[in-house]
Amino acid sequence: MGQVRVTISGKSYRMACEDGQEDRLAGLAERLDQSIEQLRERFGEIGDQRLTVMAAITFADQQAEAEARLHETVAEVADREDARAALADRQGAAEEGLARTLDALAERVEAIAARIAGTGAEPDGG
Repeated sequence: MGQVRVTISGKSYRMACEDGQEDRLAGLAERLDQSIEQLRERFGEIGDQRLTVMAAITFADQQAEAEARLHETVAEVADREDARAALADRQGAAEEGLARTLDALAERVEAIAARIAGTGAEPDGG
């Protein structure tokens, strides 16, 4: 288990974390400290606990917005995937229709060729 010492609002805290996560934890603590400092500059000295709660609520709000955007993005991706699947189905149906049309044309050409071959006549172009 890793440990890191962080400073938030001028107070030092020893925090435990998973091995290898020390830098991440230190970075998160620094981000929190900066947020508290920005709130302190904006609102003045209104108490460390209140500033910490305000910073936590700010982060919670940012997380909620990010989660909402993520859900919207997931829904958009699902909609696009459905549209792509419908388009692929339509393309497949169009290809099948084209193949049937080409088969029918080939049969007609073969029938005309057979008639011409049977009569020895040349087609008159019409």
